[in-house]
Amino acid sequence: MGAGSWGTTFAQVLCDAGTSAVLLARNAELAKEINVGRENTSYLPGIALPDALRATADPAEALDGADLVVLAVPAQSLRENLAVWAPLLPPGALLVSLMKGIERGTCSRMSEVIGQVAGVPADRIAVVSGPNLAGEIARREYAATVVACTDDAAAQRLQRACHASYFRPYTNPDVIGCELGGAVKNVIALAVGIAVGMGLGDNTRALLITRGLAETARLGAALGADQHTFAGRDGRPGGDVQLAAVPQPHLRREPGPGDDAGRRDREHPADGGGREVIAVSARTGRTARRRDAYHRGHGGGTAQRP
Repeated sequence: MGAGSWGTTFAQVLCDAGTSAVLLARNAELAKEINVGRENTSYLPGIALPDALRATADPAEALDGADLVVLAVPAQSLRENLAVWAPLLPPGALLVSLMKGIERGTCSRMSEVIGQVAGVPADRIAVVSGPNLAGEIARREYAATVVACTDDAAAQRLQRACHASYFRPYTNPDVIGCELGGAVKNVIALAVGIAVGMGLGDNTRALLITRGLAETARLGAALGADQHTFAGRDGRPGGDVQLAAVPQPHLRREPGPGDDAGRRDREHPADGGGREVIAVSARTGRTARRRDAYHRGHGGGTAQRP
């Protein structure tokens, strides 16, 4: 549900894994372009999409008979979009979040928003975590991901559905940790970007990355996540910090569709686009801090600093 860069790419992965997929496009013109031209020129120019992939602009058609409902819309628009789609959701379908963010105002994780709006239990909601750059995966470059769900059988079902020759999914029961890592990691990247802009070197960058990961793990533990997730059981946030926070001259960071923490999906010259990333990452940082403050104010605790 969503034909941006990551939504389209994940639909391709599903098809390449032998799972039929119908992609919901924002309009009939884009759906026709995908069905006839086998390309999404707005988000993945030059990528030939598989013949098995179908697209439609009709939510009812996209959802008809679906076993997996993959949600790939901008994080802050999830609640509004899902409220429209909820009456069309097939009973028993597993709802899968590709989004990375924390909802402003409520401070809810994306899986929490899905549960609230769709009225489904946690064991029917799964999360796909990374690090996953859509452009590279669309070119069928090797990548791994984590599929997280409190129901191990559901996680394994999703794992089988998206296991392609170039895309290896691993399962993890820690939904909270996977979502928090995905949302918060670019706050670390923002700090690293500021340090680089100030002319500071590798020592400062390493300091910000390692201490940022420690802060993320403490926040996760306070909110009920497994701290081992942040040490590597999920490829994120460590892998994503490596991708987003380590400067590469030919790339600039920019947020991808559905990623409220910002991410780098496409190759661009290093000019322009920075202000949008800063704004998105700063919003994520403020929302994460509010989430932590709310938790402590309602009887929760914060892990001790070493």
